Amino acid sequence: RKKSGGARRVPANKLTEEEKAQIIEVCNRVEYQSSAPSQIVPKLADEGVYIASESSFYRVLHEKNQLHRRGRARTPRTVMKPKGYKAEAPNQVWSWDITYLASAVRGSFYYLYMVEDIYSRKIVCWEVH
Repeated sequence: RKKSGGARRVPANKLTEEEKAQIIEVCNRVEYQSSAPSQIVPKLADEGVYIASESSFYRVLHEKNQLHRRGRARTPRTVMKPKGYKAEAPNQVWSWDITYLASAVRGSFYYLYMVEDIYSRKIVCWEVH
């Protein structure tokens, strides 16, 4: 049964504000800017420096909203919207398609290559291989 009321004790191993500030400072250094905590903590350990665990690094960066891009990491891509084509008469815009057709042999297929007129939706040409 859970006790009601009363203040909770602060864990003895809770990170201090100085330690949190040190984690942020280390993660924003030029040599660590584009690295994840899973790479930073082992590099620091190789140098003989231990600030906090990897999960604490992740937690502090998440609290400070720095878990995403901090440095030279790849910039977010802008997704280009596909260019739309509008046909106002036959034979202005064609579209093609490849369809797999099952054969009598299991695992073997025929390939149907087809070109279609967008305006009239008629098949312009086709071929099966």
